[in-house]
Amino acid sequence: MKYSFAAFFAPGDMRAIHPLHAVCLSFPLPMFLAAWLSDIAYASSFHVQWVNFASWLLVGGLIGGGFALLWVGVELVRYKAHRTQRHVVYAAALGLMWLIGLINSLVHAKDAGATMPEGLWFSGIATVLAAIASWIGFTGLRGRNVE
Repeated sequence: MKYSFAAFFAPGDMRAIHPLHAVCLSFPLPMFLAAWLSDIAYASSFHVQWVNFASWLLVGGLIGGGFALLWVGVELVRYKAHRTQRHVVYAAALGLMWLIGLINSLVHAKDAGATMPEGLWFSGIATVLAAIASWIGFTGLRGRNVE
């Protein structure tokens, strides 16, 4: 008996994210988490340098998150037929994360003493949203085989 095996891929409800999209998506979570930890360190020590670290980390998270958000926006417009609720939630979490991160960056532009407690709260919220967006992006948008 002779068997032949073939794997076919058909676009379905869930697709694998592009490797460049994955690189862009990998920036916000560690950057916002490190900014949050820097804000916690500033709240406990009041050394101004921690706020400077947080400001630069927020910029890094916004740049990577901005490119990931741009990528998602293009995909939502380009693949209308394969758009699911999960894609929309992912885009909303990423957009809200970027907006909160931008507001947090503006808060951190003030004097170091004036950033607390708003900067700490915004950093925490942005970190949670980055974790949600990363979770959905890396685990929920996978390809599947069709038999």
